[in-house]
Amino acid sequence: MSINFKKFVPRPGLVNKQGRLPDPSELVCVEVPKVFDQCLIKRCLVYAEGPDTATTDAELRSDPLVNPKRYLSSRDFAVCLTAVDKIPLKGDPNFKKVILNYVISFYSDYIDESGVTQSEFFEIHRTDVIGRFYCPESIAQITASTESDECSEEDTNIIKLEMVAEALDGQIVEDEAGNEVLDITLGYFIVVKCQLIVQLLIPAYDYCPVPREACEEEPEEDPCERFERAPVPKFYPDQNLDPLFPECEETDR
Repeated sequence: MSINFKKFVPRPGLVNKQGRLPDPSELVCVEVPKVFDQCLIKRCLVYAEGPDTATTDAELRSDPLVNPKRYLSSRDFAVCLTAVDKIPLKGDPNFKKVILNYVISFYSDYIDESGVTQSEFFEIHRTDVIGRFYCPESIAQITASTESDECSEEDTNIIKLEMVAEALDGQIVEDEAGNEVLDITLGYFIVVKCQLIVQLLIPAYDYCPVPREACEEEPEEDPCERFERAPVPKFYPDQNLDPLFPECEETDR
């Protein structure tokens, strides 16, 4: 059955069944970064003196603290890619040996003996090597004009880092000089992506519609009225049970 396009309001959402969308109104060519390869770096680092290893880092110890009492938590994690070396592999220059230099920064909070929250800033300089990474170079040479009528070359090959990090532990200890310092155990996941700016042909409906007016301040609501409308909560957790007849369920499918 054909779908009436006039009754269809294009908007972001899940496409879970075929036949629910009308035919697109046009095919458009867009220029976007496309991921050609990606890999995951997973690290759990603790403080240790000496050169950094896959499990230790000498920068996970703070400067001497003044009357610390208890470690609280860490926050504001950020990653910055500082340098990338791409070495073509023999036999297939599209594959590279990639050497990444990046910095992870964050703040760690602790309470001193006066009950005041203090913060220490950490910067962790790391180097990782990806032995084989599909990262082809752009065949076309791309330039773009600017408002000053000058042509500038655009870097269409992009190495991108995406990180999720967490301080797994923090301990206030005494260093060799007798100072109290904060040692952090850092766990993080980094997805390394090789992207190339390409032109893709995609189906499109139209420009996104103007959203409804919803940028207004929400009126204050009486908490008891909100409580009266709330559903009755579950009094017991869900049971963790295996099916009695798994072979029957497979047959039914």
